[in-house]
Amino acid sequence: MDRLAIIGGRPLYGDIPISGAKNSAIKVMVATLLSEEKVSLSNVPDLADVRQLMRLLENHGTIAERDGNRLSLHTPKITSRVAPYDIVRKMRASFNVLGPLLAREEEAKVSLPGGCAIGARPVDLHLKALEALGAKIELDEGYVIASAKGGLKGAEISFPFVSVGATEHTMLAAVLAQGKTVLQNAAREPEIADLADCLNAMGAKIKGAGRSTIEIDGVTSLGSVAHSVLPDRIETGAYAMAVGIAGGEVILTNARTELLGAALSSLRETGLEIEDSERGLRVKKNGKKLQAVDIVTQPFPGFPTDLQALFMAMMTTAEGTSSIKETIFENRYMHAPELARMGADIHIDGQLATVRGKDRLKGAPVMATDLRASMSLVIAGLGAEGQTMVSRLYHLDRGFENLASKLQNVGALVERVPETD
Repeated sequence: MDRLAIIGGRPLYGDIPISGAKNSAIKVMVATLLSEEKVSLSNVPDLADVRQLMRLLENHGTIAERDGNRLSLHTPKITSRVAPYDIVRKMRASFNVLGPLLAREEEAKVSLPGGCAIGARPVDLHLKALEALGAKIELDEGYVIASAKGGLKGAEISFPFVSVGATEHTMLAAVLAQGKTVLQNAAREPEIADLADCLNAMGAKIKGAGRSTIEIDGVTSLGSVAHSVLPDRIETGAYAMAVGIAGGEVILTNARTELLGAALSSLRETGLEIEDSERGLRVKKNGKKLQAVDIVTQPFPGFPTDLQALFMAMMTTAEGTSSIKETIFENRYMHAPELARMGADIHIDGQLATVRGKDRLKGAPVMATDLRASMSLVIAGLGAEGQTMVSRLYHLDRGFENLASKLQNVGALVERVPETD
C-alpha cells in the first residue's frame, strides 16, 4: 500500500484541472439503472468509488465501458435485484441502487451501507421516503428487502431535516412512480440539480431541483442521454486551500464560482484572492499571512461539511484564532489529532473546534481517517516544514483524481511511495 510523501514550503504555480464531481458522477451512474437504453456520461473522474460502483452496476446487468473520462452504461435487463454486502459496504452511496431497482423491478434486496466512519448517518429517511411511495420494507440480517407490487405511487414527502442522500434517492425512485411526488425541505446542493438535469434529459419530469421544494411527475420509462458531469466543487475548494497554506498562484481550470456557495466568501475573507477567469478560477495568495475566519458547516449554500477538515488545516497557520462548528456530522473531527501531530493548536469541545494559528507546522507521519480528512493532511503537509508522510491513501483515492500528479505539475514536492514495514 502506498503512502504520500510531501516536502512542504513550496508555493504553487500553474494550472490544476478540476475533475468531474464524484458526488454527482456516482448518482447519475446509479440513475442509468432506470433505463433500458444506453447512457453516455462524460467528465467522469477515475476514482476508486467510481470503479466500485461500476462493479455493482455490472452485478445488476449493466454493460459498462470506459474511455478516458467517458463512460457508456447500458442496462437492457436487470439480471440481479440483489446488491451484496461485499460491494455495498465499501461505499455508502451504492445503497442508492435500492430506489431504481425498486422502481424498475418492483422488488430489491440491498445491503445496508458502509463508507467513511464519520458518524452514524442512518438510512431511515431513505426508507421512510420509499415507504411513503408505497414500498414495503423489511430488514433481515443486514439487508433491506423492499417490494412495491404494482409499482411505486407518487406522494408528498417532507423531510424532517435536510438530507442530500435522501433527496437524491427519493428522486431516483419517484421518476418512475405513478402520479406526482412533492419533496419538501429538500437538499439544494448543485449535485442534486445535476442529477435532475440528467434524469430530465432521459425523459423524467422534475421541477425545482436546487430549491427546497421539488416536484416530480412520474413517467413510465426513461431513454438514453449524453450527459456531462459538473465540476467538483470540493476539489475546487481543496486546491484553493492548498494555495492558501502553501502560497503561489494557480488557475483551477473548469472550476465555477457559483458551485462554492458560502465557501467562496469564507475563503476570500481569509485574504485569498479568488477571481473568475476565462479558463476557470484564479487563486492567489498575496504574500501576507491568511487571517483567521470562523465557519459553521451547513447544507448548501452554506459552508460544506466536506470542506471543514480542509479549512481547519488552512487555519492552523492563519493569523489569529478561528472557530469551526460542525453541525452536519457528529464525528467529523478525527483529523484534529493528526494535525496536532504536526504542531497544530486545536481544541475540540463537542461540535466546536478552536484553532489558534501558528507560524508553521512541522512535517510528521500522519494517518488518514476518512476521505476529506485525508486531504486536510495533504494541505497541512504542503505548508509544513520538512517531510509529511500520509498513510492510508485508499481514502484519497476514493475522491481525488490524479492528486499527486496535479500537485507535482504546479511545483509541489509530492510523491507516492511504497509502504515499508
